[in-house]
Amino acid sequence: MTPIIQLGIGGVGRALARQIVAVAPAIRRRYGIDLRYIAIADSRGIIAGDPTVSEEQVHQILAVKEAGHGLDSMTNAITDRHWIELLPATIAIVVDVTATSEHTAPLAAAVSAGHRVVLANKRPLCDEYDLFTALTERGATRYEATVGAGLPVIGVLQGLLDTGDEVLRIEAALSGTLGFLMSALEEGSSFAEAVWKAHALGYTEPDPRDDLSGADVARKALILARTCGIPVPADAVSAESLFPPQLATVSVAEFLQRLPEAEESVMERFAAARAAGNVLRYITCITPDNIEVGLRELPADHPLAGLRGPDNMISFTTRRYHDRPMVIRGPGAGVEVTATGVLSDIIATAREL
Repeated sequence: MTPIIQLGIGGVGRALARQIVAVAPAIRRRYGIDLRYIAIADSRGIIAGDPTVSEEQVHQILAVKEAGHGLDSMTNAITDRHWIELLPATIAIVVDVTATSEHTAPLAAAVSAGHRVVLANKRPLCDEYDLFTALTERGATRYEATVGAGLPVIGVLQGLLDTGDEVLRIEAALSGTLGFLMSALEEGSSFAEAVWKAHALGYTEPDPRDDLSGADVARKALILARTCGIPVPADAVSAESLFPPQLATVSVAEFLQRLPEAEESVMERFAAARAAGNVLRYITCITPDNIEVGLRELPADHPLAGLRGPDNMISFTTRRYHDRPMVIRGPGAGVEVTATGVLSDIIATAREL
């Protein structure tokens, strides 16, 4: 049996639980691996198995969470113990699909004790560099879903490095929301109109500033750089914000109402790029000496120039892939594809074990 402790049962966590229940029989037949939950936790409680959480209990947990309740509302919920106390004597896989930094130190402790970690949560990898090293040294932590959801970004990058290639440059569009906005501008929308539309379609976070600040892209850039072996401090990557400071502290409703105040600079840069025959993209550019995150003008023949809508694209220029960079493109967000990326990491870890 491969024991699993899952931290987080939100959108991605619920999709992951459904996927694990659905594929477990096939994984048993194919690899002789028996994936079993021994605990599932949210911020309010833990449901632990005796010794495993049954499929029926998993469905009960999903129903409780979809009804908007915490796990502390369930019979036999544990509310007075930390999940790390439930780690078994045998090697377990701890899966973090939360969005909090509170699990970083316990996850590192779990790795130190010989357990394995799978992450969709970026924050543990964006803490101090020694914690990143503690989590990832000797391949103890898999984190494919932290950068491109279900896209094989981290695996490809690690494969390049493991086989002796040298990464010279990474250029990537890593925000589906900001990609959608750039495409909307090219279709004739103003910046404010594009944000309003993206918000109405559910492409943005509930507070669009979480996307427009570029903070999420900066975290992904930090993870990519650290994966390359660059010891980047936690606060060293800054992102260009697409709204002025005076809109940072107002309510979401007021921010949306005052969006036209944010668009002059963006629209001027968009017009200048178009006049020069270029395109405007919100990208990260990583080299061994520098990390940039923000709006950039790109020539029309650049690999990222052809990106449309909410897809992500990552271009690796390496010693081997020098004249023609390796390009990965596809959906970089969404609960199902993110859960798929996590599940793939769980299966790969279980096969290693």
